[in-house]
Amino acid sequence: MSEELKQDPGFGSSLALLDALGIGPVWVRRELAVEEVQAAHAQVPAQDSVAAVPAAAVEAPQVIAPEPLVAEAKLPVAAPVARPSIPAARPAPAAPARTRAPSEEEGGPPSWLDEMDFGTALEPMLIPDGDDEEDAPAVDPLIARIKSMDWPQLKQQVSECRRCGLCAGRKNTVFGVGDEKAKWLFIGEGPGRNEDQQGEPFVGPAGKLLDNMLLSMGVKRGENAYIANIVKCRPTDDNGRDRPPSPQEVASCLPYLQRQIELIQPTVLVALGKTAAISLLGMEPATPVSRLRGTVHRYQDLPLVVTYHPAYLLRTLTDKSKAWADLCLAMSTYASQAR
Repeated sequence: MSEELKQDPGFGSSLALLDALGIGPVWVRRELAVEEVQAAHAQVPAQDSVAAVPAAAVEAPQVIAPEPLVAEAKLPVAAPVARPSIPAARPAPAAPARTRAPSEEEGGPPSWLDEMDFGTALEPMLIPDGDDEEDAPAVDPLIARIKSMDWPQLKQQVSECRRCGLCAGRKNTVFGVGDEKAKWLFIGEGPGRNEDQQGEPFVGPAGKLLDNMLLSMGVKRGENAYIANIVKCRPTDDNGRDRPPSPQEVASCLPYLQRQIELIQPTVLVALGKTAAISLLGMEPATPVSRLRGTVHRYQDLPLVVTYHPAYLLRTLTDKSKAWADLCLAMSTYASQAR
């Protein structure tokens, strides 16, 4: 820049004011000639107060792509004006250059795209984890019907039951036998080979032992006593031998027994063996009978006494005395309920 511009009273005072504000050198737009820049700066009057400087004078400079300028003019830094109360500010960083997007005629996006509110359009949507109705466990309609069946309907339903795989190997379903208004209800595990052939519970050697146990209590089969099982079909293994029913088989057949209990309304229940006890009490399969004996349990507010299965007593004769103690507990419980 020429010395005449440095000494110019209007232009030089403007440079001094800009330097005092810490703006630094001014970049010249390439569209303007040097003479126009000099004329623009010459029209800016010197101000005695920094507060009177218009906002346009301190507007952030624009940065353009490096191309050859029409005329390059660098403004020298003048000596700062002595203003002790105003410290020199650090130069503001230059704004990054913005690239103009191509128009629709140049192959760019359509004009209507600029009118879309992408902040709203891209707002994430919350997807529910699942439908409450689908998460709810399904209700078996047959179980609801079983709860309202009478004796003939219940017997017919058991004879036609296909709720588990035991129906495939059965000869007869074993519904139960005895007084339908009995005060005593004896519940075993499931039918064996003899029961499957005759359709009646406890008809083999274990059944004869059970009849003797009933007689010792002053009760006879069919008189004030009802005999049933946890499952109504015979469970067998791959070799055709009797086995305990699986938890799935018990769950499929238990609603029938529950309805029998509701219809009979017994005074005392006697669970014969481990399978009957843990199924009625909802205990773990590994629970031994020895832990359940000697205590009066409750099944739906009805007293329940646990003892050994007659088939087990035929193999373990030494435990017959323990079974008799269990029957004595059941009789004392029956007597207390009658009062």
